[in-house]
Amino acid sequence: MQVIIGGGSGFLGTAIRRTLQQNGHKVTIISRTSGADRITWNQLEKTGLPQCDAVVGLSGENILNPLKRWNEQFQNEVRDSRLKTTASLVKAITQSTNPPKVFVNTSAIGIYPSSATEVYTEDFPAKDIDYMTKLCIDWEEAAKLPSNHKTRQVIVRTGLVLGKDGGAIQQMIWPFWFGVGGIIGSGTQFFPWIHVDDLAGIFTHAIENDDVTGVLNGVSPKIVTNHGFTKAFGRALCRPTIFPLPGFVVNAMFGPDRGVMLLEGQNVKPKRTLESGYKYRYDDIDEALKDIVSSK
Repeated sequence: MQVIIGGGSGFLGTAIRRTLQQNGHKVTIISRTSGADRITWNQLEKTGLPQCDAVVGLSGENILNPLKRWNEQFQNEVRDSRLKTTASLVKAITQSTNPPKVFVNTSAIGIYPSSATEVYTEDFPAKDIDYMTKLCIDWEEAAKLPSNHKTRQVIVRTGLVLGKDGGAIQQMIWPFWFGVGGIIGSGTQFFPWIHVDDLAGIFTHAIENDDVTGVLNGVSPKIVTNHGFTKAFGRALCRPTIFPLPGFVVNAMFGPDRGVMLLEGQNVKPKRTLESGYKYRYDDIDEALKDIVSSK
C-alpha cells in the first residue's frame, strides 16, 4: 500500500513509518520542507492529494513543551497545529477523484475528563469540560469525513507515549538517570501509557484491516499510576526515585490547564482496540521500560 502521513517526521511519525515499511508499505511524508519521499503542505493545497491507499494525520504542537509559556498565543498554536492540518487532509481527501481506502487521524485521551474513579472506554460520550476536552472534541470533529464518503475512517486517541527517541521518556530520562526523579504530585493519578511500538502497531493495524473503524484508544491494557510508573522507571534504570515533584511546581512550570494533565489522570481502557484484534507487544510497564532503557 501507498501511505501518506501528514506530520510524519516526528517521534511517532518515524515509528509508524518504520513499522509500515517493515510490513512492505511505501510511505510519503507531508511536512514543511520537501525532499525524498516528501511533499509540503503547500503542495498538498495546490495540487491535491497524491495517489495513495491510506492517509494518516499526526500533526500537533507539543502541548507539554516546557519552553513555551501557557498564554493565548501558544494555546492558539496548539489548536491550529491540530485543527488546520487535519482540515487540510480532510479537504484533500474529499476533493480527490480517487480517494484513499482509509483515513486514520490522531486524537488524544485528553478527551476524557480527569477522574480518580471513572473508567473510560471508547464508548464514553465526549463532554466539553475544559481546554483539553474541547480541543480533542474539536480535533475529532475536524477529522470527520462526510457520512456518505467511501473512505473508511479511524480515530486513535493516544495516551502517554513511551519510547527511546522522544515522548515522555526524553523529558524525564536525565532527572531519573542522576537519581533525582520521583513521583509527580500525589503519585496516585492514573498514568495511561503506551509503548511507541504498540502505538505504531495500532495505526498499522487500523490501516491494514478493513473491518477496523471508529475510535480506538491508544493505551496499554494494563494501566498504572504515576507512582507505579515512577518505581518501574527507577527499577529499569537502577536508580532511586525519592525526590517528588510537588504539584505547585508543576502548575508554576506549565500552568493549571497543562498541569492537570500531569497531576490528575484518567483510567483509560483500550476496549475497542482489543476487540479489533490488535495484539500488544508491551502491555507490562516493566517490560516496556526494560526494552526502552536497554536500547538507549
